[in-house]
Amino acid sequence: MLAQYVFLACLFLVGYTYLLYPCVLFVVYAVAQARADLGYLTTRRERRRRAIRDVDLPRVTLIVPAYNEEVHLKDKIANVQELDYPRDRLQVVFVSDGSTDRTNEILDAVDDPVIETLLLSERSGKATALNRAVEVARHGILIFSDASTLFMPDAVKQLVRHFADPRIGVVCGALKFRGGDEFKQTEGVYWRYETSLRLMEARLGATLTASGAIYALRLECYRPLAADDVIDDFVVPMRARKLGFRVVFDPEAEGVEFAGASVKDEFTRRVRIAVGSFRALRELSQVPLTPIACLSFFSHKFLRWVLPFLLIGLLVSNFFLLDEAIYRAALAAQGAFYLWAGVGFLFRERGRRLPLALLCYFLVAINVAFLVGFLRFLSGRKETAWQRAS
Repeated sequence: MLAQYVFLACLFLVGYTYLLYPCVLFVVYAVAQARADLGYLTTRRERRRRAIRDVDLPRVTLIVPAYNEEVHLKDKIANVQELDYPRDRLQVVFVSDGSTDRTNEILDAVDDPVIETLLLSERSGKATALNRAVEVARHGILIFSDASTLFMPDAVKQLVRHFADPRIGVVCGALKFRGGDEFKQTEGVYWRYETSLRLMEARLGATLTASGAIYALRLECYRPLAADDVIDDFVVPMRARKLGFRVVFDPEAEGVEFAGASVKDEFTRRVRIAVGSFRALRELSQVPLTPIACLSFFSHKFLRWVLPFLLIGLLVSNFFLLDEAIYRAALAAQGAFYLWAGVGFLFRERGRRLPLALLCYFLVAINVAFLVGFLRFLSGRKETAWQRAS
């Protein structure tokens, strides 16, 4: 009987995480959107945040941490210089976290009064690099980006227009990925699914996390990060919520990121995210949230983090329930899924010819990554140093 309860509970939570929660979210989102549309028809009040005139644009500090980014750094510098934002209102800080390639050499060669560089002598981790950059920030709006992320020309303008509302503390931009064939069939599919959830949550005021590659916040919202704060793009917005500020998502503030070359690269990144997630869980769970944001945190974050244990519970409990045909069918379905994921791994170079094989492989890989991350968290292993996934 216990095995049956475990099986049904795990089955429900797995199904809820990937299927039922998106459906519930869509229904709530549709109702909220219909109400907003009705309100617009009756009041004709503009719902979108208006653009700010150039003379009214706030002064901002754009912070770009980098570790061994010689491949992308010149493109990033050129991208920053081409932003459609008044240069007299822009401070750009590149901080190199003990880079050992040509990153420091490239930054030393920059001759632009808008761009400042910090070259840290030792590799201390992204959190420390961000803290050092914030210390030299001269303006009240901070914008964070990655060295491999290219902003659309109007991205900064789109981000800062929201700060006309004093209640808003963090504005999250939208990240688009470019990648090869393997990415398109794995993380690319997953990211489209993830972006849809984030957009619906944003319309309901339940945005919890930013993409570290493109987001902005008020300087007063920033609290120095601990060296082991790995998931800064989650911790920073949640701390802003704790201070009483709102967090919003703007899909029109766009950046482009180059994805890792393979699932192996994404696996490494997910392990680090898992370690940081479990390490920050206690603090994050104490942040006061609205009911819909609580639902989002539990459904979109916490359940994703514990999903590997649910999948293990589902599989193990199934072995004790083979007396009935329905459970034998369930075990066969699980076996087929993991077998197909194995096929995707073994034939990943030709996986595009095997329907869904690469996607199954990717889903298994990211869950195994979280399991590995949890074990490293339990071991107390420190992972303050950071690196590019690719």
